[in-house]
Amino acid sequence: MGTKGASGLKAVAMGSNTGNVITKVKCPVLAVPEDTEYHRPKEIAFPTDYHLSYDIKVLEAIKEFALVNSSSVRFLYISKAGEELTMEQTKNQEYLGDYFSGTEHSFHKVTGEKLETAVQCFTESRDIDMVVMVAKNLNFLQRILFRPTVEKISYHTTIPFLVLHE
Repeated sequence: MGTKGASGLKAVAMGSNTGNVITKVKCPVLAVPEDTEYHRPKEIAFPTDYHLSYDIKVLEAIKEFALVNSSSVRFLYISKAGEELTMEQTKNQEYLGDYFSGTEHSFHKVTGEKLETAVQCFTESRDIDMVVMVAKNLNFLQRILFRPTVEKISYHTTIPFLVLHE
């Protein structure tokens, strides 16, 4: 699905039409920002808070997508200063590591107060080609994709988002 953001504003990643499709239609959605040129994604970011365990079908779709495209999956956890993972979060992280063994992947932690800024810094520093998210964590998803911000979030204008549903 092509997207321009809210009336073409670059401070919002996705417009209301794309937002409605992502949140209300239970199928995978690849949201491609205007002016994005396609190239095979070498680096895929998967932001996660590790609070949720993911359905095997969703993980299989991500793994298959990564294998078909020879992509690396970069799991991204955004924490507040001094915050450590709980036992549940550690268990979910280990599960992802086990599941993605045999697929190029790595785990990353960015410390920051603003989720949007932390994701932007990560995508720019790693030269991320695509962001994949699971729609069951809608609050997390909406904070990254739909919340207008004062500062321009540059990755919103060029990086496709793949949103999967369970």
